[in-house]
Amino acid sequence: LQLVESGGGLVQPGGSLRLSCAASGFALDDYAIGLFRQAPGKEREGVSCISRNGKTTNDADSAKVRFTMSRDNAKTTVCLQMNSLKREEATFYNCATLKVPFSAPTMCILSAAYVLSWGQGTQVTVSS
Repeated sequence: LQLVESGGGLVQPGGSLRLSCAASGFALDDYAIGLFRQAPGKEREGVSCISRNGKTTNDADSAKVRFTMSRDNAKTTVCLQMNSLKREEATFYNCATLKVPFSAPTMCILSAAYVLSWGQGTQVTVSS
């Protein structure tokens, strides 16, 4: 059972990247999904999460307006469109499955305390 991230890379300040999380060996639509990042020497930060049915997203204040999370359960993929990237956002990004009650398909909690499993991560570099 694995989450696989893709889409990281090098982008100039103000540029855009689209990160994807794909499921391998399990049904992605059984889980709310979150994206987290951790810069060297800093605490892990939740960036955005999306509920199991895709109707609810929760974003960090820093991500509001600029980042948009979406999911296509038919394609077993969750995507995070990141626009207007800043230098300080260059770091490693990880997808994660999130623990929420199965009776709450519209819920996601953007907290590492609710992570069930992590993907291997992808590097985002923001530099001119």
